[in-house]
Amino acid sequence: MFNDPFHPEEAINQQHDSTRRKLLAVVCAVAVTAIVLVGYGYIRTYHAQRILANASPPPVESIPKGPALAHVTVDEPTLERGMTTVGGVVKNISSQQLSNVSVTLEFRRRKDGKAEQQVLPVSPGQLQPQEEGAYAAKFPVEDFASVRLAGVQVDPQSSVIVYSSAQGKRRRPERLQPQVVVVKRSGKPGEFLNTPENPGRVP
Repeated sequence: MFNDPFHPEEAINQQHDSTRRKLLAVVCAVAVTAIVLVGYGYIRTYHAQRILANASPPPVESIPKGPALAHVTVDEPTLERGMTTVGGVVKNISSQQLSNVSVTLEFRRRKDGKAEQQVLPVSPGQLQPQEEGAYAAKFPVEDFASVRLAGVQVDPQSSVIVYSSAQGKRRRPERLQPQVVVVKRSGKPGEFLNTPENPGRVP
């Protein structure tokens, strides 16, 4: 029977190889984790930039400058027979005539929460200085959840103008019609409703 001689150098080399393999595995795992985290961070940053780009305000060049040419009031919406009416008044506060005046309202749809803009003409369309014109829109109650003023346009070519705005007419409080409830009495006239022979609960 032969016994293999013990070689301490081989054992040490094997231990070193095992340690190197473990270190290599740890380094690879750390590297893969770092790559995943960096990629995730890049995707989140790119997504955030896309959202900001879509929600960014219009360029400065498209925003008119100077004093307000019109003052717009927006009345509180009124409800009647399943329809909502939105309207208000536009007043020419400039020293010049405003032609083909219209307002842009932004509605928020109930079904998906998305915004939808509608251009409403002002009547009369030609406003002299200090003259007023009215606008209005009517739509089913279930279509839109909210509305806001988004802009005022005049000729030439529906140019956007500077305007000021304020709260218009308040919605009139709803009046509750009184209702008369008639309770039919059981039994004969002049008879008590609750007797020992005919017991009953008193509300």
